[in-house]
This record gives sequence, structure tokens and C-alpha cells, in this order.
Amino acid sequence: MNEIQRCTWRGMAGDPVYEAYHDTEWGVPEYDSRALWEKLVLDGFQAGLSWITILRKRDGFRAAFADFDPEKVARFDEADRARLMADAGIIRSNGKIDAAINGARIYLDMRERGEDFATLLWDMVGGAPIQNQWEVGAQVPAQTPLAVDMAKALKARGFKFCGPVIVYAFMQATGFVNDHLTTCFRHEACRAMAARA
Repeated sequence: MNEIQRCTWRGMAGDPVYEAYHDTEWGVPEYDSRALWEKLVLDGFQAGLSWITILRKRDGFRAAFADFDPEKVARFDEADRARLMADAGIIRSNGKIDAAINGARIYLDMRERGEDFATLLWDMVGGAPIQNQWEVGAQVPAQTPLAVDMAKALKARGFKFCGPVIVYAFMQATGFVNDHLTTCFRHEACRAMAARA
């Protein structure tokens, strides 16, 4: 039996949670605005940490943040903030918690003004995933000019914890770019998903 060839992420080999995320989610084009907002919030919580830390706490985050329902999160008050800061199931950071709550309010304000979150982001990549052809992990950039532009667009609307490095990780995870290595079994699968979009 041939061994599955995956991207060469540090710490992934043999970790069932990390491998499942890589094999089923990472790089899959996401077009749902709420799901994109959830991922952006989680990537913001990752700042300064490893993604596997967030991934292992994702269920805790979903429970703590009302399944990332923007309408519910936007109504969080000081009691909710205190509850979140006491919740060991998430990353307890005042700044990141405030960014998530304020981000929900910004998301709803955009929607009320007729600006769809997913449309804003997908329009920035021309409506279709960018297909990269990286052969080794060292070729994959930490950020790109497009990530800089997307970060600026998000920051201009008031979102926090969305610098170019965080935004590029978000773009990779949600399929705005296909950054699976060409040797990875998921590269062609994600390319095919982009073709059907």
C-alpha cells in the first residue's frame, strides 16, 4: 500500500487531528460568509500561537462564541467578556476577545449596508482560487501582496488581528489560494474544486 503524500507541515505527521484537518478542510474553497468570518476570528486568535493549538480548541471556541453566530456574538456584553476570559477551553486574551465581538458587529454592519463578506473577499482574488505550484514547503510564502491588500481592506472596515501573515494563512485555509504542495495528494483535489466553483 502506498503511503499518502501530504504537505510537509511541522508536527502534522501522525497527528490524527492535524492530518484530518489537512485532508478534509485546508484549501477547500469556502464561499459562506459566516464560515469565512469564523475562520478569520480563529486565525486572529492564533496570532503568536500554532494553528494546532487553535484546532484542538475549536469546539471550545464554537461553544463559547455561540457557534460563531454574528448576531449573537454582536450582543455579547461585559458579563460575556468575563465568561470568555474565565473559559479555559479558548485562548483567553482581552484584545482577541474584543476583536471577535467587535468583528461580529462590523460583519453585521457590512451586511446591513449591502456588503457581503464573502463577496468582498472573493472579488479580491477575481472570484476564483489562485492555483499555486509549490514543490517544497520552503517555497510557500508567509504573505503576498494580495494578502496585504486584503488585510488593508479588512482593517479599513475595523477588523483587528488581521495583518498580512494572518490573512494569508486565512486565504490558504479557506481556498482563496491552493497552497497544497504539488506532491500532496490534496493539490489536485482542491484544484478540481476550484474548477467546479
